[in-house]
Formats: sequence, structure tokens, C-alpha cells
Amino acid sequence: VGFKYRSKMEGTRWRNSWDGVLCFSGVVASLVFGVAVGNIILGVPFTFDENALRMVYQGHFYQLFTPFALLCGVLSVVMLAMHGAVLLAWRTEDPVSSRARNWGRLCALLTLVLFVAGGFWVKSLSGHAITSAVDMQGPSDPMLKTVTVQAGAWMANYAKWPLMWIAPALGVAGAVLVLLLLTLRANVLSFLASAVSISGVILTVGFSLFPFLMPSSTNPKAGLTVWDASSSHMTLWIMVIAVVVFLPIVTLYTAWVYRVMRGKVTHASVGDTPNSY
Repeated sequence: VGFKYRSKMEGTRWRNSWDGVLCFSGVVASLVFGVAVGNIILGVPFTFDENALRMVYQGHFYQLFTPFALLCGVLSVVMLAMHGAVLLAWRTEDPVSSRARNWGRLCALLTLVLFVAGGFWVKSLSGHAITSAVDMQGPSDPMLKTVTVQAGAWMANYAKWPLMWIAPALGVAGAVLVLLLLTLRANVLSFLASAVSISGVILTVGFSLFPFLMPSSTNPKAGLTVWDASSSHMTLWIMVIAVVVFLPIVTLYTAWVYRVMRGKVTHASVGDTPNSY
């Protein structure tokens, strides 16, 4: 709505209002996603009833906003702001490009600090570990396994598979490179480094939790894993067919959009396009 209406009427106040709406919605969405991931790491307060395996949520809304979850939320905001600032620095000219580089360096520094702080925090958190045998071909019933809660369990995968350390290393190195490359005005390389950093952060979460998708803080046995949270064979086949059909269409459309919007946004290009102001 903000993108559609911000240029429908002339006036600075009108446009600034819709720009504020766009900024607010972006910050809230990024914050909520990060808080959600933080709560996944901490464990979600849910279990299943004994008869129909219906999920029962046992928490409250305000329980979601713990210090660690808020740290993850802020990390999500500054990480995505870093990526947006890098793209803006690449696709615009000064003075907008200079301001974007300054914000990009600040967000890259905050991403680096918060990601490292979160990593040390996770080391002190209690994680979940499966103690029973895992039947990968068995029924999708999370209550068939046994799970224990252990201090530092979310770090166990890195000892078992040392190559997983590549993910947090990419998260840190990518943010450091953004700091350096933005200073050197290497905008394209900065964008690639930012993408690498974000990928490293996301992969770190996945590697730490594996095989859990949603641990349960109230009943560890009820935590969902990649095996007991799977869909039926028919559902998976329908998803495969949908991907085979629609992914090429989405890819072609996205490539076409990027081709149409290629190049820098300059003062001259804005002036030549009445719909942009």
C-alpha cells in the first residue's frame, strides 16, 4: 500500500507519511522474524495431547520477548538494514550513496557485534539432544523419541561435524568485509559480502539446531525434528510438482524485473520518469 500510494499525490508530508509506514513495517517484520528465531533456539512452550497429537501452546505473548529473543530480533533488523544500505549505495549516486555507505558500515558493525555476542550466549544456553534411536523411515510422530536437555547442547553439532564452523565464520567474515569494502567504495563486492554474511548467520542457526526444527521448552519429547515433522508422501510429491512448474516461471519473471530495473537511480532518471516522484 505504501509503495502504491506514496506517489499518488504531490506534497512532502504525504510522501513522508507513506515512507514512515514503509520503514515501520519493514522494521517490525524484521524484528518479529528475529524474535521468532530466538524463541526457536530457546524452545517454544508447547506439547501434544495424548489422543490426537493436537499441538497445545502453553505460553503467553509477553513470554516471547526475553532478552535473548530481543537480541536476535535486533540482529535481524540491523542485518537486513545492512543489506539494504549496501544495495542503496550500489544503485544510487552521491549524496544518497554516501549516506547509505555510512549506514551500511554502522549496520555491518552492529551485525558483527550482535552475532558474536549471540554466539557466546548460545554456548551458555541449554539445548536439546535426542537420546533414543532415530527411525528416519518411521511414522511422523514426535512423541516416539526421548530427548534430554543439556547445557551447551546447541554446540554439539560443531564438535561432531567441524565443517559446520564455516557458517559462523562466513557470518563474521562477511560483515567485516562489508565494513572494509564499503570504505573502499567496492559496492558490488560489498553486496556479495553482505549476502554471504546473512547466509552464514541463517545457516548457523540451522546447523546449531539440527535435527530440531522447533524444540519444546515445556515437553522436550514433543520437539519437532526434520524426521517427525515431515509431510505425507502425497503432499511432498505435490510440492515437488509445484516447484518444477512454478520455480522456472518465478525465476524468469524475477530476472526480467531485474533487467528492467538495472542501472543506477540518478537524478536524471528520476526526472525522466513522472511516476517516480
